[in-house]
Amino acid sequence: MAADADPARKSIGARRNPDSADAILEAAEAVLVEAGYAGFSIEAVARRARAGKPTIYRWWPSKAALLLEVYQRQKRVDVPDTGRLEEDLVGFLKNLFAHWRETSSGSVFRSLIAEAQSDDTASASLAGYALGRRSHTGQILERAKARGEIGVDIDSALVADLIASFAWKHLLTNRLDEDEATIRKTVNYVMRGIAAPGK
Repeated sequence: MAADADPARKSIGARRNPDSADAILEAAEAVLVEAGYAGFSIEAVARRARAGKPTIYRWWPSKAALLLEVYQRQKRVDVPDTGRLEEDLVGFLKNLFAHWRETSSGSVFRSLIAEAQSDDTASASLAGYALGRRSHTGQILERAKARGEIGVDIDSALVADLIASFAWKHLLTNRLDEDEATIRKTVNYVMRGIAAPGK
């Protein structure tokens, strides 16, 4: 039998086999639920997924990279489009806090941030994720620019970082039960700095 006809070799190589990748991600989620972040290891995921460690490391260069993809796969945070920036930002933060509070993803992300302080691979993975997250949150601000709510010269990425800083501080200090009044006050302070003249 030719080597490329062997079904066991389909997951070998730099390109991911979707079925194998899904099995690994599902195994990673299950290990995380059962063992928590402290007990999470590539070895445990490989055993559960019946995959080779080299395959996992080929597709995810580190534990942090795998966990970050598990986090992104779990993340279901609605981004409101109410037609008003203040309401969109308040709604986004409320939804994000609820997601972190009510699922395991909050503790996963908190641990990833902690690991990134001493692990260069984790730090690079987190920086890549944050760049995409900034762009996504920036879209809320770009919609507000198009409506004339904020000045066209406002740096959407910088404002997105300010919103993320507020969220990450609450995640890291385990204060995800912040009331809506405080969230709204924070957003209002940001709004005062970026509102278009006359708004």
